[in-house]
Amino acid sequence: MATSQYVDENGHDDGYTKDGTVDLKGNPILRSKTGGWKACSFIVVYEVFERMAYYGISSNLVIYLTEKLHQGTVKSSNNVTNWMGTIWMTPILGAYFADAFLGRYWTFLIACGIYFLGMSLLTLAVSIHGLKPPPCANPTATDCKKASTLQLAVFFGALYTLAIGTGGTKPNISTIGADQFDEFHPKEKSQKLSFFNWWMFSIFLGTLFANTVLVYIQDNVGWSLGYGLPTLGLVISIMLFLAGSAFYRHKKPRGSPFTRMARVIIAALRKWNVQVPSDPKELYELDLGEYTKNGKVRIDSTPTLRFLNKACVKVDTTDPWMLCSVTQVEETKQMLRMIPILVATFIPSTMIAQINTLFVKQGTTLKRNIGNFSIPPASLHAFVTISLLVSVVLYDRFFMKIAKRLTKNPRGINILQRMGIGMAFHIVIMLVASFVERHRLSVARDHGLVESGKQLPLSIFILLPQFILMGTADAFLEVAKIEFFYDQAPEGMKSLGTSYSMTSLGVGNFISSFLLSTVSDITKKHGSHRGWILNNLNASHLDYYYAFFAILNLLNFIFFLFVSKFYVYKAEVSDSLAVLRQELEIGSKHRVTNSQEVSTNTHFNGST
Repeated sequence: MATSQYVDENGHDDGYTKDGTVDLKGNPILRSKTGGWKACSFIVVYEVFERMAYYGISSNLVIYLTEKLHQGTVKSSNNVTNWMGTIWMTPILGAYFADAFLGRYWTFLIACGIYFLGMSLLTLAVSIHGLKPPPCANPTATDCKKASTLQLAVFFGALYTLAIGTGGTKPNISTIGADQFDEFHPKEKSQKLSFFNWWMFSIFLGTLFANTVLVYIQDNVGWSLGYGLPTLGLVISIMLFLAGSAFYRHKKPRGSPFTRMARVIIAALRKWNVQVPSDPKELYELDLGEYTKNGKVRIDSTPTLRFLNKACVKVDTTDPWMLCSVTQVEETKQMLRMIPILVATFIPSTMIAQINTLFVKQGTTLKRNIGNFSIPPASLHAFVTISLLVSVVLYDRFFMKIAKRLTKNPRGINILQRMGIGMAFHIVIMLVASFVERHRLSVARDHGLVESGKQLPLSIFILLPQFILMGTADAFLEVAKIEFFYDQAPEGMKSLGTSYSMTSLGVGNFISSFLLSTVSDITKKHGSHRGWILNNLNASHLDYYYAFFAILNLLNFIFFLFVSKFYVYKAEVSDSLAVLRQELEIGSKHRVTNSQEVSTNTHFNGST
């Protein structure tokens, strides 16, 4: 009797994964011995230590640039956001090499080596006296000696080497984690729904340590130890990841997603005057067996982005730049459909960039002592972390269960609704930040501290609301963003899909640099005030700048509502295959000798 790839001859699950995952040697693997939370435990713990390393550098970087390299407010803030923009943009390259050539595992390990090299060089740059300018009593004074070209080259060379390394780790580690759950297995599919919540939990657990212990060491003990410990944390994280290698499931590289997408677009353009048949069955497509034997899913043609359907209209050639399969066209459509949503996340990502720059700079002007203990301004990041951790747990354990009962959606609310709630929070955050800054400036005027720029008799804890709300916003928007771009990407482009969420943060940081420089220049030249953003924050007008951000977020929220209304979700592949499995089991019991050929339609209306 012929059996399917889903059941054995008795109609039972054969125990092998069905999603095309293999071991490092390319052999099929048993579900019971690999993957699931058994494998993900190593990956999640890796992320705790790696995030500790990364945020140990990024959280307090603006303070190092100001106090040790003697840079002004705009220049130091822009150097931070330009570097972080690069950090979040390089994952596109990492995803490309993973999907096209090396696979996720090997791309990740090579990138870890580059990452470690950058961290080590950075630790040396802050430790060796010849690689940094001499100390200055008042770092904001104009007579402080600036860093030399060599010192800047070593320091920023180390930072950008680190950025290249993270480009290979960021898009692949979360995807490796998600790959450990078989989409075609009901139990593992349900476990995967919570994976991204707990993934973010691990990220911010590491961040919490960095934003409390490490920033305190950097401010009060020394930068050598403060950067040396994150480097050690990175070494530990890599060792933990390697320790779990025997349990990982791997997906083979399926070729460059950029090439596959380019072929579809060029083929459609070359056949721009060709009529698309009204019957989708007349379009070019591979046999179902070509997909099922490789653990892939065939996708039916859809009417959206209809122009691209010209790429699969049959012609007298099999040139891949003239003729593409329906599935290939639909994969391209899936990636292109996500772009408007991606664009809508740029402005919220710009708001996140303020946490590492202007929010921290504000903290330096406020009273930070509790007895003999001095609170590092960057340690307020910890409240973002705590807020996010609490919000994620409450969302996963309570909100999601209540919403499930009301909506009958396995996620509680759909991903775009969750993102929308996060975007609404960003409007509130910037309004709160504007009012708080307005109060801070009034205290500076009342005490005659505007021109001197000295510390105000006002507690640093007045900044807590904007940090706490940012963590709550992240619990909705950032978690949903990672899940959305992974979930909605086609199977062979998961790393590229994950890199979309990284790209959002990268573009957001570059937008932050552009807006800060532009607003600073315009308000200095054309405003009645000396400028909104000066080195002396007591004489600045960050309250106006934050109000401008609130308006920008409101306009962006309206744009998001518009594009999300027309978004068509990719269907849950395993829902369709669950039906297929039931049919095959029934067929097996009745001695049906041939499995039914079922082509899975992977799209449904966005309102479902």
